[in-house]
Amino acid sequence: MERFKEKTPNILVVGDLMIDHYLWGKCERISPEAPVQVVDVEREENLMGGAGNVLNNLLSLGATVGICSVIGDDGGAVWIDNRLDEKGVKKVALLKDVARKTTKKSRIIALHQQIVRVDKENKEDIALSSQEVILEKVEMVLGEYDLLLLSDYKKGVLTDSLTTNLIMIASKKGIPVFADPKGNDYSKYTGSTLITPNKKEASIATNIEINSEATLVQAGDKLRNALDLKYAFITLSEEGMAIFGKEGMTKIPTVAREVFDVTGAGDTVIASLAFAYAHGLDIKDAAHFANEAAAVAVSKVGSATVTLEEISAYHDSISVKKSHQKVVNWQELEKELSKVDKTTVFTNGCFDILHAGHVKYLEEAKSYGDILILGLNSDASVRRLKGESRPINSQDDRAVVLAALEAIDFVVVFDEDTPYELIKLVRPDILVKGGDYEGKEVVGSDIAKETRLVQFVEGKSTTKIIQKAQLS
Repeated sequence: MERFKEKTPNILVVGDLMIDHYLWGKCERISPEAPVQVVDVEREENLMGGAGNVLNNLLSLGATVGICSVIGDDGGAVWIDNRLDEKGVKKVALLKDVARKTTKKSRIIALHQQIVRVDKENKEDIALSSQEVILEKVEMVLGEYDLLLLSDYKKGVLTDSLTTNLIMIASKKGIPVFADPKGNDYSKYTGSTLITPNKKEASIATNIEINSEATLVQAGDKLRNALDLKYAFITLSEEGMAIFGKEGMTKIPTVAREVFDVTGAGDTVIASLAFAYAHGLDIKDAAHFANEAAAVAVSKVGSATVTLEEISAYHDSISVKKSHQKVVNWQELEKELSKVDKTTVFTNGCFDILHAGHVKYLEEAKSYGDILILGLNSDASVRRLKGESRPINSQDDRAVVLAALEAIDFVVVFDEDTPYELIKLVRPDILVKGGDYEGKEVVGSDIAKETRLVQFVEGKSTTKIIQKAQLS
């Protein structure tokens, strides 16, 4: 996640602001008036919903944001106005219309389950005069932003005309446009960089029932081609996500472990996609980031936001490899290392009979960085170094046992007398060897940025274990 600290993306959101109103309580009885549950309310809260939830997610990730929207001229509008000020959102065009009421969705939740939702809202298109003000403001400031995000909840802000003109303005200025679409007709989103419908929405918009890989491809390609999109992006719930670009479909499997509430998950997806893309990530890397962000969001109750720290922790938790996945060849190792931007540590050895001294040594080596790569002497290499009676355990067995250690990220076998060529491939940040190399030249120290020596545990060695076994 370090790359996200290099800049702060500036994203302009246009869409339907609303209030997500939550009543939290417990349910222990049935009403005598009707066969319904009685919820004893214990706490109540308001959160920004709709496009406001997109803003919340962008802010929690670290973006700066601006907003264009139309709300009512009522108590709800005052609350939204104050919340935007508190959060430091730039109100590029926050218009209050006395003829409208601010959308409010009230959800009653008991025992982590949503019981019922009550909506108060307008769905009519905003006034033409409001559309003109938004277009004028966007024309003036869009050049200051990295991306335009259209958060459409079909509550009247993103009219056909306004949406079309916003995309035209962005296109002229070379600003990417991401749209979270609604409705049966997506034609107003034509020319966007990317749209993010879910599977049901994409089925309705394309008139293609998505029930197989083939129909998914048909729907994705139809959206992309018909709307002249750079990418079509379809979320598939528990099946993950699918991206459609000029090279075809790329499917990203779900990473969610536990789902409590999917409320606002779509907002998290488009916000995290926009945040990553505005940082310069390609669309596939941005999608992987959004996938993990969504997994964090659905593990919470309510319209949840996520932070970079939470996504990083979740990424680490699902990145634990099984032992056989850690044993790689040179080509696989090179490919794996090309995906990461973390501190790499390299060490090597025979590790013939694993003992406590080895474990302590490897744990200390891992503490110096993020990724520990172990170069393992092949059987032939061990014989040349230690004689024909060694190794006791084959290279395959040694590799699997070592890979089972939590400290080790990759095990790669080398056949040479020294690991110099392997170190040239890895180019580690830190090279680790045993304390017996004090005052000696360490092979590969001219390649690594730093060389560190780790003292062995007194009395622990493979040779002593073999000698003891021979005497018994």
